[in-house]
Amino acid sequence: MSGGLYSTEKNDFDRTLDLKKIKPYGDTMNDGKTQLSFTLPVPPGEEAIEAAKQLMREMGFDHPQVVYSKELTSGFTFFNCYGTCTRAVDFTAIRVPKVTSTRWEMRETDAFVRERIGRPVVVVGASTGTDAHTVGIDAIMNMKGFAGHHGLERYEMFEAYNLGSQVPNEEFIARAIDLRADALLVSQTVTQKDVHVKNLTELVEMLEAEGLRSRVILVCGGPRLSHELAKELGYDAGFGMNTYADDVASFVAQELDRRINK
Repeated sequence: MSGGLYSTEKNDFDRTLDLKKIKPYGDTMNDGKTQLSFTLPVPPGEEAIEAAKQLMREMGFDHPQVVYSKELTSGFTFFNCYGTCTRAVDFTAIRVPKVTSTRWEMRETDAFVRERIGRPVVVVGASTGTDAHTVGIDAIMNMKGFAGHHGLERYEMFEAYNLGSQVPNEEFIARAIDLRADALLVSQTVTQKDVHVKNLTELVEMLEAEGLRSRVILVCGGPRLSHELAKELGYDAGFGMNTYADDVASFVAQELDRRINK
């Protein structure tokens, strides 16, 4: 069977990797196979399925397939779909602003602060504004940390104050002044209609109005945030998904050292 159909198809598979034309990978290189899901505000039925297929074509997918659909509630239908992506991106041209500090483990950061700063670093953190979720700030601040990464309360050379959730910006700033904070950490976990952007911007404006912005290291974090957005909003750094207390502590220690010992 060495000259059979299976052998011929296998040899015809495209295994060429071109970083200037990156497409989704499904089963073979460059096949563009993609799975996606979305909800449309239409009742279920054949018309709804056709609408989903047409929408996928508008997105740039060939051979759209709706493999599952279900009515969520009256007038709304959920779809699971497959299609072949026809577009590609140039991976070699991508430039993403990143936090440039070196990531250390807890003991390394403590040792650096002990040697270079000579005193504990005071950090005040909170989920500010209307954000009622503490999972993000707790992962960074609380002693137990998250996913094996100890929070700042566990560090010997950090004084960490976790103010919790729904903390007004005015109260956040007042506590930072009372505690003589070196760094402020703002978590924005779940917001809608870009409320997190408005809240983060307001905090920067209030600090600037009080003449305090340059006196503190200002950091924000959350699943909808990136370092690029943080810098645009006036923060020193932003930490998004897959970052931990190690990342934040390392940055704060190195940035404080830069400011004190420059």
